[in-house]
Amino acid sequence: MDLGLHYFTFTHPEWETTLTDRFTETARIADEGGVNLLTVMDHWFQMLQAGGPHEPMLEGYSALAYLAGVTRNVRLSLLVTGVTYRHPGLLAKTVSTLDVLSRGRAMLGIGAAWYDREHAGLGVPFPSTGERFERLEETLQICRQMWSDNDGAYHGKRYQLEETINLPQPARGAVPILIGGGGEKKTLRLVAQYAQACNLFGGAGEEAREGVRHKLEVLRGHCETLGTDYDAIEKTMLYQGDAAGDVDVFLTEMEQYKALGITLVGLMPTRYENPVPWATSLAESVIPRLRQI
Repeated sequence: MDLGLHYFTFTHPEWETTLTDRFTETARIADEGGVNLLTVMDHWFQMLQAGGPHEPMLEGYSALAYLAGVTRNVRLSLLVTGVTYRHPGLLAKTVSTLDVLSRGRAMLGIGAAWYDREHAGLGVPFPSTGERFERLEETLQICRQMWSDNDGAYHGKRYQLEETINLPQPARGAVPILIGGGGEKKTLRLVAQYAQACNLFGGAGEEAREGVRHKLEVLRGHCETLGTDYDAIEKTMLYQGDAAGDVDVFLTEMEQYKALGITLVGLMPTRYENPVPWATSLAESVIPRLRQI
């Protein structure tokens, strides 16, 4: 099993003067220590459960572009891009640029967006849930078209593009798509139809594992209906629990998640924690043993 590092908070001791240095050093440790996927959030305001809008937050794709320059191995993605924040043609170009400059390490993590306060606060339209999912599906279609030989028009219900020209193309021809969320009717159907990876929420205990197992079975059903390959989809999970506290307990938990099909677990530092020693501990104590699962 692989490890992902989700840098979801910039609120750590003395962040006003240490944010850039700690972000950089954590990324370096992750890159050299075997972290497979390094992610940041796509939020303009920090989430309420992590302190709210008056806590520090960096813009996502600017942060990833910076990380591309200070790392060499780790994959890079937002977890996840809010579909409401960027026109899909421009988003495809942004992600293509990240992939080219990182030499093929970008992923497009994307979802339907949800944080109404930051939309209202910064003047970004926040349509209904139904419309956001319509925009998400059309965005996926546009990105796939722009990462193909078809540079012609795209005419959808929500978006109209006359030329889907995109040069240079991504380093691998197309950027892998990860869709975040566990909505059973829409989100997991979109994973089955368009994505190369999914991201679910997991945690400690049987109830959390059962929830992940159920979501994966729903995904399998969508794949069967659509005729897509369930086994080809990378199953990732954001783990809401402590990995460094008792590594043996954590690894036992991961063995059970691996049996369900999860192949990458994402971990997060806590608010007010210095992420550098935390990442060092993961690289030294967790990653070598996690790889054996």
